[in-house]
Amino acid sequence: MKKVFALTMAFLLLVPSVSMAQTNSGPTAKTPAADLRATLSQLLSNHFVYQTISMTKTYDGAKDVEAVNEALERNANDLKKAIESIYGKEGAEQFEKIFDSQYENTPGLAEAVKNGNKEAAEQAKQQLTQEFPKELGNFLSEATGGNLPADTAEKVLRAHEQDVQDVFNAYVDGDYKKAYQTFRTGFDRMFDISKALSGAIVTQNKEQFNHTMVDTKAADLRSSLNQLASEHFALATLEMQKGFDQAEDYDFVTWAEDQQTADFKSAIQSIYGEEAADQFEKVWQKDHIAAQSQVVAATLQDNKEEREQAEERLQDFSQEFGMFLSQATDGELPEDRAKETVWMHEEDVLMTFDHYVNEDYASTYKSFDKGFAYMYNVGETLSEAIVKQMPDTYKMMPSEMPDTGLGTSEQTGSTWIWVTFLSLALLSGGVLATRKRA
Repeated sequence: MKKVFALTMAFLLLVPSVSMAQTNSGPTAKTPAADLRATLSQLLSNHFVYQTISMTKTYDGAKDVEAVNEALERNANDLKKAIESIYGKEGAEQFEKIFDSQYENTPGLAEAVKNGNKEAAEQAKQQLTQEFPKELGNFLSEATGGNLPADTAEKVLRAHEQDVQDVFNAYVDGDYKKAYQTFRTGFDRMFDISKALSGAIVTQNKEQFNHTMVDTKAADLRSSLNQLASEHFALATLEMQKGFDQAEDYDFVTWAEDQQTADFKSAIQSIYGEEAADQFEKVWQKDHIAAQSQVVAATLQDNKEEREQAEERLQDFSQEFGMFLSQATDGELPEDRAKETVWMHEEDVLMTFDHYVNEDYASTYKSFDKGFAYMYNVGETLSEAIVKQMPDTYKMMPSEMPDTGLGTSEQTGSTWIWVTFLSLALLSGGVLATRKRA
């Protein structure tokens, strides 16, 4: 714990010098403000994924539900350690008391619904959507000296919790299309929240962030690619699990993947035009999405030869898609690096799936965390290549900092938020420490 605290404080002392190292040689997606936005996006979106699968797997009585809930509990412990390293033991215990209720009631509500216990279900729902947002919102407001308004924090927390409930309720009703539509909506919301929160922190600490902003065109591009890449990983791993289990909602996960592919295609089209977007879709679907499904089918049939063929298709995809990305960026993303980056992602997907098949569920979700985090590295690398390729497109800066409604220009509480999230990044699954570099 002392080592973690020392690392955190050392990083804080380095922030001004790191910021000063930024140059004005051209637009970039890699600024102190954009880095903070990306880190918060990763933490919040991963949190949302775990909450939703905790509830649905608890309801189903899935074999891996214990591992999922243990991952949620580890996350809560990491959060407590981060708070304690900055705010002291008393503050950490107060935080733990509030936050533990969320992690207990998330699977608790699912269990109550499963058992037909309406009273317990209503109590858990009330706690999650009303009491928890209010208590944690007040805590954050008090901890930041009022710089994070309690009503704003409460509103954001309540909207997130409602997204989780809506996914679960649709799943229970067997309305799987709605469940995955809502999942995508809730996942998207976490990126809105991270933009607003990081904007408030940066506004309050302009010098620490070298007067960079979270809402430049380059930062927005990086965030969009982070969202598309990480959502793809989440849906791909979930689709392979559902396929292996031959679950009723399998077709709707694949439908969600198709919707997500369409969004990815639209993003490519907005940058490179329709012809490139069509080329992307052909490459993306043929030896990628389809090949992952072939991996599942081969595994179910215990057909090693077909499994090898499917993996060869994925290797072909990494070569072809890497070439596509390099050519699209005019070599700003070198071809060899692009190919390696894509294949490392495919390895993460396969490893997560194989752990699941072997019923090593603890390793499944450790692998998931690693692969999910890696997609943010992919988003960073690709966005930076595009920005360097098209400096005129991404040179425009907002005329002023965004009005997020999450704080003031006071410094009092912002330091607490900044330090908390730096500590969280160090402690909650290797956001900064274990992320692969593409």
